[in-house]
Amino acid sequence: MPPVELTWGAATALGQREDNQDRFLTQPPVFAVADGMGGHAGGAAAAEAVVGALASLTDGETTTVARIRVALQRADGEIRAFSGPATSGAGTTIAGVAVVDEGDGPQWAVFHVGDSRVYRWSDGRLQQLSTDHSVVQELIDAGYISDESAASHPQRHIITRALGVGASSEPDVLLLPITPGDRFLACSDGLTGEVADDRIAGLLSAGNDPGAVASALVAEAEAMGARDNATVTVVLVGRGPSQAEERSATATP
Repeated sequence: MPPVELTWGAATALGQREDNQDRFLTQPPVFAVADGMGGHAGGAAAAEAVVGALASLTDGETTTVARIRVALQRADGEIRAFSGPATSGAGTTIAGVAVVDEGDGPQWAVFHVGDSRVYRWSDGRLQQLSTDHSVVQELIDAGYISDESAASHPQRHIITRALGVGASSEPDVLLLPITPGDRFLACSDGLTGEVADDRIAGLLSAGNDPGAVASALVAEAEAMGARDNATVTVVLVGRGPSQAEERSATATP
């Protein structure tokens, strides 16, 4: 893997909701977005539980897929243990990327549960790396509806996997090489429910300040009406100093 340098940013907006139940984590080696559900207090608590579990993985430069799975299992159990009317039925989605070492050196692990998404901008093209765990996605996969009709389908907000509710859910995990120039976006459906992929591509590829890119994406969702909380994390993979440059910098008095 060539030397790389990561930069990142995040932004969130309330939208037309009364409170923000989204949470995010931007603490290397993990970058993620959680979208809570199940009542005001319950949704926020569920999102905080999964972000807190993932934060336990930030004790080194890399983590592992096994540790990600264990952290999400722990969060799932914590959410299910919530008691009281304010937190009954709490759950959350999660989507993110993490730098992992599976024995062959650092690489990306893309992970998600639910309909929060992960995208990659690479070689001039936007690619959705996650596949929604939703009723609408199952209808698309079965050929009953088209991608175009999914955005207005009456069941578009019904998800089939989440942490804390329903059957225990394992995350989908995809391993990718770490490549200079790539850009990653993790986002709640408050962004993708308002902003088309081609517009996401244009904003994600514009500029080299990930904080500004994140803010621009959220502002676009707000400009489109932002019916839900909208939260994003953006990670840019830059080219780090070469070994020769590092030796030169070390030798400079």
